[in-house]
Amino acid sequence: MTDLWLRCRTRKVASRARVVCLPHAGGTAGFYLSWAANAPAGLEVLAVQYPGREDRITEPCTADLDELSDAIAAALAPLDDRPLVLFGHSLGAIVAYEVARTLETAHGVRPAHLVVSGRRAPSDPPGGDVHRWPDADMVDELVRLGGTDGTLLRQPEARSVYLPAIRADFRLAETYRHRPGPEPGCPLTAVIGTGDTEVNAEQARQWAAHTTAAFSLRQLPGGHFYLLKEEEAVLAILEGTAW
Repeated sequence: MTDLWLRCRTRKVASRARVVCLPHAGGTAGFYLSWAANAPAGLEVLAVQYPGREDRITEPCTADLDELSDAIAAALAPLDDRPLVLFGHSLGAIVAYEVARTLETAHGVRPAHLVVSGRRAPSDPPGGDVHRWPDADMVDELVRLGGTDGTLLRQPEARSVYLPAIRADFRLAETYRHRPGPEPGCPLTAVIGTGDTEVNAEQARQWAAHTTAAFSLRQLPGGHFYLLKEEEAVLAILEGTAW
């Protein structure tokens, strides 16, 4: 599947449910390539491609999270022929949350489940000003979080290609503020790494206020990017939320 927003590397036309993955700051649809290949037979995994990266590298990055979530929701609305699970990590958790709200209020589509990973609740914004930091300091922060070893991004030529999207995404993540309005009517599961420096269990439990349905918290070993080593466990969680 290739359209402006959605990528599906492994089609499963007979799947029982779809999982749509929303990437972290600087993340790409390609981050979920192995998930599409390794997901249980009943799950078809799609990933959202934000502007300004991979095959959308020439497009300007989105500067408004409402604009971003509205566009993604419009792309997902027609996919209501089977249960739809939204999964978002870090920045992607907030995007997934806003997409779930928009799907319900603007399109009449209620996701089967919302799974948010590695992010504080919308009512507990982390703030921060990493998006204003010099390039070298930003790369150091990315290495600290564990999403990259920094080898590529320490090269000036690579920075000029990749850092604009990363900086734009950090700006979205750090300046987001929750707006009152209807909360998603689907069950919500928060997943965090036990060693994540960005969100702890007490903070993650605040997500319970952002659904009118059931809430659960799952913890897996690792830091902010626990999902790199715990792919199988995350896929099992997603399978359990799909039906």
